[in-house]
Amino acid sequence: MDQYIRAIESQYIRKDFPEFRPGDTVRVYVKVREGNRERTQAFEGIVIKIRGGGVGKTFTVRRIGAGGIGVERIFPFASPAVEKVQVLRKGKVRRAKLYYVRNIRGKIRIKERRD
Repeated sequence: MDQYIRAIESQYIRKDFPEFRPGDTVRVYVKVREGNRERTQAFEGIVIKIRGGGVGKTFTVRRIGAGGIGVERIFPFASPAVEKVQVLRKGKVRRAKLYYVRNIRGKIRIKERRD
């Protein structure tokens, strides 16, 4: 039974994303529909977590918006609304989930990973 589910899911899994991990700074291009027009919107921030597997795999990106308010957005890997993901900076962290970033006031400093 499980092999049948994996076979069907494999059709929907996207392989055009670059490899990124929590701590990386990414720019996600999302298709946004406004009425009958469609445009591309960029959302840039730090990857806080990657969870799930298969079609249900998602990643959360956090950025500091206008007025110093933190904005988090969850993107499914398999979503057709996500046009592309661009890795701007690779961060060096020792955690898989960076929830502590939510409590940091001001600029978030993450060391750069060299690889």
